[in-house]
Amino acid sequence: MRRVKLGYVVLALVAVALAAPVAGTTKSSANEGQLTMIAWEGYLDAKWVKPFEKQSGCKVQAKYAGSSDEMVTLMRSGGGGQYDMVSASGDASLRLIYGGDVAAVDVSKVPGWKQFFKTFQGPPNNTVDGKHYGISLQWGPNTLLYNTKKVKPTPTSVSVLYSPKFKGKITVPNNPIQIADAALYLSKTKPALGIKDPYELTKPQFDATIALLKKQRPLVKKYWGLASDEISLFKNGDTIIGASWPYTTGQLQAAKVPVREVIPKEGATGWLDTWMLSKKAKHPNCAYAWYAYVSTPKVQAQQAVTWGETPVNKLACPFMNKLSKGSCAAYHANEPESYYASIKFWKTPLADCGNGKKNCMDYSKWVTAWNEVVS
Repeated sequence: MRRVKLGYVVLALVAVALAAPVAGTTKSSANEGQLTMIAWEGYLDAKWVKPFEKQSGCKVQAKYAGSSDEMVTLMRSGGGGQYDMVSASGDASLRLIYGGDVAAVDVSKVPGWKQFFKTFQGPPNNTVDGKHYGISLQWGPNTLLYNTKKVKPTPTSVSVLYSPKFKGKITVPNNPIQIADAALYLSKTKPALGIKDPYELTKPQFDATIALLKKQRPLVKKYWGLASDEISLFKNGDTIIGASWPYTTGQLQAAKVPVREVIPKEGATGWLDTWMLSKKAKHPNCAYAWYAYVSTPKVQAQQAVTWGETPVNKLACPFMNKLSKGSCAAYHANEPESYYASIKFWKTPLADCGNGKKNCMDYSKWVTAWNEVVS
């Protein structure tokens, strides 16, 4: 889920590496010659799209979206079928699945899928009742970022983001899905609430979570929408602690800002993007050619290093380190399976609590409540 300014990434090595052909995609007479795609900005970078077009014979037409809500709207525009694929984040994917907008995907046609970490082969944000409604792409944990010179002792708990000690020096993302981070914290600190899944909240659980966020509101310097916003806040000293991404940590450390990131003891949420196929796709053969191409270790590594993300293909690390020394470890691409399984990846909040009852607060209620919090 890339909400970054392109000027922050300068990797000449990626351009060189992308000049070489990538296994996994071949030109076929069955390919329709075109592929229309909705994506986060940068996900369809010409450096890796051009080789795909040459190898497959499929011309990519890109439409960039600025939010998950916009992606859902675009996928439904014109009755569907206007776009073949979308790089949906977890806060959009279930909306598309339950809305009947996307088709089940045959993973046997995607060789790279077998090389994915198990967590990403069938995650709950794109797999329902054993059916895969997309192929996982890249992910990132939501970390706790802090200035090492100004935050003492080293924080281990997300409780610091709710502490008056750092009033006016805290920053968190401006996103309704941020409610899940607070719910995860309460699941550990107030077990009596009975929160088992931070995305499945009954009204009492939801109300307790929103109350915590409203108490946090006077402590927050700024709710950030772009990674570049948070980078500026830490560079300028306006904030010294906040919720963040590894990409931001890397950019700040490269700029010699004294920061580190940790996964809080309460655990962490994370985002996971999925390439999804429209149920009314007009170019399905080209879509499967893209699936095969973008799932290979080399292309996974190229996108990961370019955007500071983590690939889902466990064979991508050597390619990452060749492009940028140490990037595999920096972006947690070589962690054990247990690490990935511990991350609570974004998924669309639904009224269905997964227990046969429909007494959970759905996404529309999350949006309304979040807007009240940040206003």
